[in-house]
Order: sequence, then structure tokens, then C-alpha cells
Amino acid sequence: MREQFLRWALKKHLEAQGFKVQYGRIRIGNFEIDGEATDQNGTRMAIEIKTEHDDVCRGIGQLAEALAYGYNQATLVTTLRKARKLNGRVFEKFRIRLIGIDGRGNVYELLEF
Repeated sequence: MREQFLRWALKKHLEAQGFKVQYGRIRIGNFEIDGEATDQNGTRMAIEIKTEHDDVCRGIGQLAEALAYGYNQATLVTTLRKARKLNGRVFEKFRIRLIGIDGRGNVYELLEF
């Protein structure tokens, strides 16, 4: 599944929840995240998207740093198949949302904080 498809499905999902989504390499300190979402209350969510072949551990590190730099929430997005294989303990510890997207564009929030 391509990153562009994951971005499209996530944007549609988050906009339905009242977020405004912005994609692009957002530089924070010495790293970058794939995007951010903001809501009308000023909540800022860092977004990192990982395809089947990307390094999820690196994504978790990027999101943990985004939280340290002032983001209120962090979300890791990957394919549903890959998301189901991940152990939720790390996501729970850092309070990172885990979202899996299937081949039809359905979004599954596996861990939400």
C-alpha cells in the first residue's frame, strides 16, 4: 500500500473528527514528521506514516520527540496488517495513537488516547 493512499484515508478520517490536516515534511529540532493535524481547540497532533517496508521503531522515536517538543498528541499510521502485528505496550507508554488502514481505505483506531 502506498503512502499517498494512507495519507488520503487518514485525512478523510481526521477531518470527519474536526481536525485540519496538513502534510509535508515538518521539521522539529533534528528530525521531521510527515504531517500535523489541529482542531478548533488548539490541539496539535503529530502524524507519522509508515508503509509495510518502513521502520516503525524510527517512527515511534520521531513521535516521542514531537511530544517532547510540545505536540499534544501523536499518531502512527500504517497498514492494518502491520499494525495488528505490533505490541501496544510502547504505544501505551508514550500515549501514541496507533491507526491501521486496510486496502479499502477503512481506518481502524487500534490504540487511542
